[in-house]
Amino acid sequence: MSPTIIQQRKSRSSFKLLVIGVALLTLLAGCSSAPKGGVRVVDRNGNVSSAPQRPTVTTGQYRVKRGDTLFSIAFRYGWDYKALAARNGIPPPYTIRVGQDIRFDGRSSSGPVVVTTQSTASPSSSSKTTVTRTPITTAPSVGSAASVPNTVPTPTPVPAGERSAGGWAWPANGVLIAKFASNGSLNKGIDIAGELGQPVFAASDGSVVYAGSGLRGYGELVIIKHSDTYVSAYGHNRRLLVREGQQVKVGQTIAEMGSTGTDRVKLHFEIRRQGKPVDPLQFLPRR
Repeated sequence: MSPTIIQQRKSRSSFKLLVIGVALLTLLAGCSSAPKGGVRVVDRNGNVSSAPQRPTVTTGQYRVKRGDTLFSIAFRYGWDYKALAARNGIPPPYTIRVGQDIRFDGRSSSGPVVVTTQSTASPSSSSKTTVTRTPITTAPSVGSAASVPNTVPTPTPVPAGERSAGGWAWPANGVLIAKFASNGSLNKGIDIAGELGQPVFAASDGSVVYAGSGLRGYGELVIIKHSDTYVSAYGHNRRLLVREGQQVKVGQTIAEMGSTGTDRVKLHFEIRRQGKPVDPLQFLPRR
């Protein structure tokens, strides 16, 4: 083989090595260009667990168990609590007893007891949004637990004015990892990721009508009645700091964020209008 041909082949090999080296340097430079400081780690899993709800149940009946309230039963089966009370002839203050049958079809108490199972997984939104709020200073109701200081980083403050025009405020600081989805059995609220034990706030003034872990898929759950029309729900808490019947104010700490009933630390938050889930982002202050 002539020296000229050998030299040409060496030149081609050197050029290929140069091209590969440049590509590797470009890739490494891209990996090192991520923003530094204040970066929040978000779950990139395509399935973020939430607390889906089936459509309103209109057949059969449910037998009351220990820990149930009319509000929790209505919430579980997609009913407005007033409508369910009227269907069963239960007057205010809507007291029920263990072993009582709650009818969904309006018939007399005879027939099969409704038994349900709920999935705890639903697709999440592909976008990840950081949401923050500053706790609103209010005097806690008599007998409520002391407010927990907020130590969670707040990289992007919400606009001035903590409440929306309707009086709602963000229930927690953190990263918005799942949005409301109205179709099928998808997410019926929003999910906010945060730190274990960080405070969960009441989104509006109201009365606690449920505090417990009896609703499958929600973990430790608080339900607050705000009016005859609206209730809000706060799921997957580590610890509940309020009790049923307690009056709470917007911004008051009602629980500690946790991972009960789900696969990661987060708050699952819902707003229901006459028993039907609505998009909380339509009520909360804009970020």
